[in-house]
Amino acid sequence: MKANFEVKTHSNDQSVPVVHILADHTGDTAAGVIHAASEQFDIGAVRVARLAKISNLEEVRAYFDAIEESDVPTAVFHTIVDEDLRKAVRDELNRRGIPSIDVLGPAIAVISNLTGQKPKGKAGIKHGGDERYNRRVKAMQFFVDHDDGHNPQDLGDADIVLMGVSRTNKTPLSMYLAFLGYKVANVDLSIGSKVPDELRQIDPSRIFGLVSSSNLLAHIRQTRLSDDAAFALAGSYADPDEIDVELAEATKLMEELGCVVINVENRAVEETASEIIERVRALQREQEGK
Repeated sequence: MKANFEVKTHSNDQSVPVVHILADHTGDTAAGVIHAASEQFDIGAVRVARLAKISNLEEVRAYFDAIEESDVPTAVFHTIVDEDLRKAVRDELNRRGIPSIDVLGPAIAVISNLTGQKPKGKAGIKHGGDERYNRRVKAMQFFVDHDDGHNPQDLGDADIVLMGVSRTNKTPLSMYLAFLGYKVANVDLSIGSKVPDELRQIDPSRIFGLVSSSNLLAHIRQTRLSDDAAFALAGSYADPDEIDVELAEATKLMEELGCVVINVENRAVEETASEIIERVRALQREQEGK
């Protein structure tokens, strides 16, 4: 097979459910989606395997025929540009009884309907030298490496830094902006979290503080407490009074930094992202005019 096979896992337990990525190029887009989704569960809740650069159905069949984990819960995320291959893969997965998510197909269909243009259907058509694609890939990797306060030493390299207390949409917003090509890092401001010193060395115009109401955050957190046994002992996590304290401390830091503060309550990720992008572009125009 010419396709490239890769497995990443946080667990050595082969009984852990596995998510397979099938892609006709790198599979980084699907990997970013899975990473963001897996943040809502315990570390190591799933394993991720990747079969990249596939070009025909036989590679997919051989890949699954070689897997000896028939009793392990399995799903597939796939990003395949060619419509015929995409359909063939979907039919094969259905035949094997493997649930799958088509990450790319619906987006291609929507854009085709909007523009009236027929998709080119060629994998990697822009991968070689297209600057926008390369920027997007690098941005997605940057997001993966700098989600939830990881690698704070690189905050100065971010186009956008998001910060806020738990459940203020930092990760979904970061992933969405990264998909648009922005290098995004996010920092948790929950009580007990260490605020990186690097935050104070960044242009505050590139830092966005996310806030919401304590009642909404309490509701969201209580839902997670109910769904996730790992939080069962976190007694103050969904307490509105404790959340008020968290928000007050976070807002105080935002004021000290002089960053942009955005209330994300009852706002779609796309709406918040549009506001951030508008501000970032305005800052770029201002800098270019100097």
